[in-house]
Amino acid sequence: MKTIALILLPFVSFIATAQKGPIYTTNDGAIKGYDPVAYFNQGEPIKGNESFTYKWKEADWHFSSQENLEAFKADPKKYAPQFGGYCAYGVSKGSLYKIDPDAWKIVEGKLYLNYSKGIQNKWEADRDALIKKAEENWPGVVKE
Repeated sequence: MKTIALILLPFVSFIATAQKGPIYTTNDGAIKGYDPVAYFNQGEPIKGNESFTYKWKEADWHFSSQENLEAFKADPKKYAPQFGGYCAYGVSKGSLYKIDPDAWKIVEGKLYLNYSKGIQNKWEADRDALIKKAEENWPGVVKE
């Protein structure tokens, strides 16, 4: 049994945790290289293009068009996902987890991302309370 645990432990850590910077960033950029403005004006996740890149809060944000880049530059707080783009459910539990760009929701004009569609369903079941808890936990989880 110990052998199985030792084999799975690195995998579980890899899929569950994320780095601890203020913005969730991968080699593809902030929020896995997805265009944060597209969630608002196109109603779906769209991969950004490195030709349309803007550095904000020490992260490279990619956009699918010049128009989206300009909208973000004019008001990044309007478009940037909550909790630095980390999983909103994870932050409500006091942890930082990576996200699936397809697990998203705009609530009261704010973009929230989650680890997976399954986790998003759990988050949706008690969304308002979990958002409140995540707001209480943020940014303390980043500083740990």
